[in-house]
Amino acid sequence: MTRALILVDVQNDFCPGGALAVERGDEIVPFLNEIQLDFDLLVATQDWHPEEHGSFAANHEGKAVGEFIKLRELDQILWPVHCVQGSVGAEFHSGLDMRRVEAIFRKGMDPLVDSYSGFFDNGRLKSTALKDYLQAKGVKEVAVAGLATDYCVKFTAMDALESGFQTSLLTRGCRGVNLKPGDVDKAISEMRSHGIRVLS
Repeated sequence: MTRALILVDVQNDFCPGGALAVERGDEIVPFLNEIQLDFDLLVATQDWHPEEHGSFAANHEGKAVGEFIKLRELDQILWPVHCVQGSVGAEFHSGLDMRRVEAIFRKGMDPLVDSYSGFFDNGRLKSTALKDYLQAKGVKEVAVAGLATDYCVKFTAMDALESGFQTSLLTRGCRGVNLKPGDVDKAISEMRSHGIRVLS
């Protein structure tokens, strides 16, 4: 059975010193490098926002990071400007071994809708083609790890499961935003309750 590892958004802006830093986000990199040989296929997702992205608080006068607006009729939390196309912040962490990564799936390119999942945007209007790619490679089972547990990792794992893949979450290879205390634990419980295997 072909097993794939999905590396979610292990990018500079989500690591300490980045624009939307996840606490201790860089600590997962050695583990992610170590486990790569356990998988037949490696793919990565990459947040790749235009400067005018609607999820950036800076693009809405009088609005602050953490406030909510409507973006294409969806509730949208406002973030700092991050992972702008071509910026250093959008690059993968320099310590992450990318040599075996066979494909990179970029997301968040439509300024009018955010994209947490590596499979679909938040409105499920467009697909990144990750599902078709994995199916074409004969993948039946995926493991998901990266940044951040309670956002892009969670939505990627949920969509992997919904797309018909046996899905595992590698908690040692994840770190969360935890905007509200308990967000990460809640996200992990939600994934587990949907049938995602949670592996530490």
